[in-house]
Amino acid sequence: MRKSKNSFDNIGTANRLIAAMEIAIENMIQEIQKPVDQELSGSQRKAELQSIKQTAIDAKELIIERERLQTLINQLHEHGEITEQKDYSGGFAEQYSR
Repeated sequence: MRKSKNSFDNIGTANRLIAAMEIAIENMIQEIQKPVDQELSGSQRKAELQSIKQTAIDAKELIIERERLQTLINQLHEHGEITEQKDYSGGFAEQYSR
């Protein structure tokens, strides 16, 4: 059975996005694990190390976003809709008041 073009499956789309994110994260990890070329020196070596660092930061952010998307999918399964998340943690003043 074929879905119409107007029909959009949020859960299915989110699952496909999670799968794509997992592949991207794995590719980033493999890129980080590659050794730095020993023939590079000075600014070239520094640029390569900075690139590795940025890739690690990007991978971390992607992992966090993947986790948020998984939470969204779980919410869709439970409630059938997306609800706004509420932050019940104490604010700045509440954390330091005693």
